[in-house]
Amino acid sequence: MYFQWKPVSTLREVRYNEERWRLLRRLRGRAIDVMAGLDEQGLSTILHGSVARGDVNERSDVDVLVPYQIPSFRVEHALAKLGCDPLSREVIQATPFSVIKAYITLDETTTVSFPLTRMTVRERGFYRFGGEITLDGLRRGIRVPGVSKGLTLIKPTPYGHDEGPVIGHESEVAKVVGVDLDVVRERVRVLTRRRQVGRTGVFLKQEVPQGKTVEQVVKELVRGRRLLLRGAI
Repeated sequence: MYFQWKPVSTLREVRYNEERWRLLRRLRGRAIDVMAGLDEQGLSTILHGSVARGDVNERSDVDVLVPYQIPSFRVEHALAKLGCDPLSREVIQATPFSVIKAYITLDETTTVSFPLTRMTVRERGFYRFGGEITLDGLRRGIRVPGVSKGLTLIKPTPYGHDEGPVIGHESEVAKVVGVDLDVVRERVRVLTRRRQVGRTGVFLKQEVPQGKTVEQVVKELVRGRRLLLRGAI
């Protein structure tokens, strides 16, 4: 099953071979396992990025998000129930004024993240821009439109996907992916800069050591003025 959209102009038709379909099924199966386990513990999640859209390759990751503020112990407890032994836990803030998020890496390709401070409407829209899907959508085999990090609009089709440009078509893209035009313009600005100057990194990235909670590390960073806290934890 694939997402239905209104006709828009495209540049290229991409047909998936059986190897690519197998890879997509494998990555989506992993996502379903993690998201279903979290759902059983009362945590609603989304999958975002290429696995939600379908345009996967061997470097694609399974990126799961709990899209609302939640104490870290609830996420970690739910993952423990799944039998997950995380490789790492990190606190990340992209810019001094961005939402603070926790990232729990389960294996080389699977990460669960969640905000520690309130996400703005625009920040929430960034995930829709890239393509996001719920557990129910995954189980039904739906793929969703979204924009790749290379600023290519991906629109799923029965045979693979159609792809087209974003720059110069921002209004059209906003309608297809279901976000405000300002979100598209912001992502174009950020991703264009990354392509021009290379990966720019993040404002702060701090590993959470064993024996400490995510929230304890955040408070230490705030006291040391290394982290700008926007909103209460």
